[in-house]
Amino acid sequence: MADDAPMRDMEVYGGQAKTPYISKLATEGMKFTHCFQAAAMCAPTRMNLLTGIYPVRNGGFRNHSKAHGHMKSIVHHLKPLEYKVGLVGKRHVKPQSVFSFEYSKDKKVDFKFIDEFMDEAKAVNKAFCLFVMSMDPHVPWTQGDPSQYPREKLKLPPHLVDTAETRLAYSRYLAELTYFDSQVGRSLILLQKHGLEKNTLVIVLSEHGNLFPFEKWTCYDGGLQSAMIARFPGKVSDGVTSAAMVEYVDLVPTLVEFAGGEPVIPLDGKSFKKVLTGEATHHKEYVFGIQTTVGVNGCQEPYGIRSIRSKDFKLILNLHPENKFTNATFMDPQSWNEGRRDYLGWIESWRQKAVVDNDALWLLKRYQHRPVLELYKVSEDPYELTNLAANPEYADVVRNLKEKLLVWMESQGDKGREIEGVLSVKKSRNMSE
Repeated sequence: MADDAPMRDMEVYGGQAKTPYISKLATEGMKFTHCFQAAAMCAPTRMNLLTGIYPVRNGGFRNHSKAHGHMKSIVHHLKPLEYKVGLVGKRHVKPQSVFSFEYSKDKKVDFKFIDEFMDEAKAVNKAFCLFVMSMDPHVPWTQGDPSQYPREKLKLPPHLVDTAETRLAYSRYLAELTYFDSQVGRSLILLQKHGLEKNTLVIVLSEHGNLFPFEKWTCYDGGLQSAMIARFPGKVSDGVTSAAMVEYVDLVPTLVEFAGGEPVIPLDGKSFKKVLTGEATHHKEYVFGIQTTVGVNGCQEPYGIRSIRSKDFKLILNLHPENKFTNATFMDPQSWNEGRRDYLGWIESWRQKAVVDNDALWLLKRYQHRPVLELYKVSEDPYELTNLAANPEYADVVRNLKEKLLVWMESQGDKGREIEGVLSVKKSRNMSE
């Protein structure tokens, strides 16, 4: 899994980032076009993925938080099935009792650990499940070769303000996304070295969106939609694209079913094994999102967000529309060191351009000030630029989706504003998390 990488920037999904290993993997397996996670920041995404339970119910819905101690993770589901279960690279999950993996010592991807982990599993004739969790392309964007992405030739997405600083940052970000692809390649080569490529299910995920506006920390598709490519020779067909709607919360029951077991406790997720094996083409009607700025670096005011998405529409419920949406992007520039300026300096260029450019001003205002309800026809408006919530033509769509969203929130014990908590902003945090 990548770290801070939206699906649409990868070339295999039509993006500009060169991802040759991932693109090749897609020709050998199944590419999902409608995979989603329930939160657009690191800790909630990972705890959601590894427990199979949505963020509020598992306890880890704030960033830098932890799951309830009674939760079970994929480790507890697979160990009774005699699996060796490990995690290499970025963790950002708590507590240890819930996420009791065999861990690598280094927070970066340690390929020596991966090699030895496979060796050890082979030596005792054990099956294994290994999560290879990259820290790329999370900021600071220092990996890869930006010269592959000449700034003047880049095509910026419509939700970004076109400035020299934006192009510089975007080039570095794309280079690091290509570096992540090389990590996927090295992992696949190790699998081949151990002769395990033919009987191993491999899944590549892109995680949530990047640091740019309307992606990470939001419930727009840029924040919640993920790449997912799965290969399993003989079980998953080659070169297939699936439009089935699946969520990260579905991974635990899917892996457990492939392993021949049953989950040890009720889960929010639902196995999509039949989609992978070609027995089904449909999985879910709706997917859900939750976001809170409480616990986020640079947050100045609480800003809770909930969302529901169908194939065609996305409804977003903003719980604090009276507040300004803030995060690490809006930290005081005086606190930036030289490295941080490389990946945050573009926001200052946006402010300067907004003084003379109405489009730049509109994007900045839209990012920080939003109405209670937003509705987008995502099948036609993938960057969610036209809010249809107040359009009478879509009143029934709004009503229907809002009802379903509120029912889901109630099922999760999610009381909206009431659970957002009292904001306690720390002056500084480790920006690598």
